Amino acid sequence: MNRSRHVRTVAQLGIASTLALMLGGCGSFNGFGGGFGGFGRSEPAIEAEPPPAPEMPASIRADEIIGRWGLASYMNPNDRVRTENAARGQCKQPYIISAGTSGGVIMHLADEATPQELRLKGSPSGKNYIGPSGPAGGEKDREIVSFDGRILVTRFIDKDAAVRYGNMVYVRCAPKA
Repeated sequence: MNRSRHVRTVAQLGIASTLALMLGGCGSFNGFGGGFGGFGRSEPAIEAEPPPAPEMPASIRADEIIGRWGLASYMNPNDRVRTENAARGQCKQPYIISAGTSGGVIMHLADEATPQELRLKGSPSGKNYIGPSGPAGGEKDREIVSFDGRILVTRFIDKDAAVRYGNMVYVRCAPKA
C-alpha cells in the first residue's frame, strides 16, 4: 500500500510538471490573443514615442543676419567691448553669412570646416537659436545671446565647444563702397 501511494504521488508530480511546462509554453504563444487572455505576459508594454515638437519660429529672421560680419570671441564678459572693437577690425576679411536655399542661413557648425544651411529657431522660453533642423537648444545649436541688428552675440550649447570658442561676437561690416 505504501508502494502504490508512492507511485501515485510520483505520477501526479509528473503530470503536474508536464502541465506546467505546457502552460508555460502557452504564455509565449502570441497567436489568438497571446495565450490565456494575456495573463502571465512578461514583455514590457510598448509606449509610442511622442512626435517631435514642431520648430517654433525665431523672433529674429534669417534675412536680418545675412551679410558680412567681423568676427571675434571672448570668454570673460568684461572683455565684450574690447572684443566688439576687435571684431570691427576683422571686416577686412569678413565672415559671410549667406541665405540658404530653404529659408535658413549658411554658417559653420562648431568644428566643421564646411558651412551648411542652419535654421533660426525659437523656443517656448523666448530664446533664439541657430542650428540644424530639430528641436531648439540641441547640442549642435548656438544660442543667440543678444542681437540689435548691428551686433550679434552667440554661444554654443555644447559645453566643449562653448569652452573652446567662448561667446562669438559678430559686428556688421559697412557695405562695400
